[in-house]
Amino acid sequence: MSNGSFPGGDAPVSNAETDPTTVQVLTARKVPLGGPRAMTVRRTLPQRSRSLIGAWCFADHYGPDDVTSSGGMDVAPHPHTGLQTVSWLFGGEIEHRDSLGSHAYVRPGELNLMTGGHGISHSEVSTPRTTTLHGVQLWVALPDEHRDAPRDFQHYVPRPVPLNGGHARVFLGTLAGDTSPVRTFTPLLGAELSLDPGAALTLDTDPDFEHGLLVDTGDVHLNGTPLEPAALGYAAPGHRALTIANEGPETARLILLGGPPFGEEIVMWWNFIARSHDEIVQAREDWMKGDRFGEVHGYDGAPLPAPELPNAPLKPRGRAR
Repeated sequence: MSNGSFPGGDAPVSNAETDPTTVQVLTARKVPLGGPRAMTVRRTLPQRSRSLIGAWCFADHYGPDDVTSSGGMDVAPHPHTGLQTVSWLFGGEIEHRDSLGSHAYVRPGELNLMTGGHGISHSEVSTPRTTTLHGVQLWVALPDEHRDAPRDFQHYVPRPVPLNGGHARVFLGTLAGDTSPVRTFTPLLGAELSLDPGAALTLDTDPDFEHGLLVDTGDVHLNGTPLEPAALGYAAPGHRALTIANEGPETARLILLGGPPFGEEIVMWWNFIARSHDEIVQAREDWMKGDRFGEVHGYDGAPLPAPELPNAPLKPRGRAR
């Protein structure tokens, strides 16, 4: 998915970095994707108060979107560098094509993970049989030693793991005794959680990880802190467990992300992740020339042109400021 622009929301910085019992609430901002019938997404990463959670550097949450009125998702071929994209749906179906030659479908409960290290391009289109589109698009920053990794695409269908009052689908990393076989370049956790009305559970977690809990539905509390739908709750490293409660009358659906703090600064602009302004300039030039990222076959339309770079040099950002 094309990310539009990088600057984030205005959520205030809490003391979550210094007090591991505190949950920082990151509110979402609305961002349109594409033209006049664009689908609107809710973005919680990156933003001014926090750029990363582990290596997770981007989180868009969208839907439920009636594609008969909105036009659905139609993202023309566009490039990526220095990252992995994680596509996860709650409803609907998206057709994926990339310059590796992959032609796959994103469906609810199924992980599609694409690696665009040195450079890859892809398109994403909601299918004609989709009436409602609902899900998340997530990005993972690649560490310096792997940020020029070759193109790759992985598909995985995690099994539901029973929890006290719900279940989990672990698509990356390890949680509740289940481990995903999907390859990543830093330790990561990614899971969909479903929590029954009135249920509360305590999940054992790696104390070296920082965590983010994104709320899709439900009246959710993370370690006692309320989180509204579309908000993301941040918990700093140091937790050996997280307590999640659904105090509402409907089933809660959540995305839990985690990883050890990412110790590198990144420069992120449009669909590129790099380490300097000059690298971004080069990636943009390479996309416009057309060799580095390969071709996407089967999409009916022209690739997305790169936007103009800002006048000021792009600055590196770390995990918090």
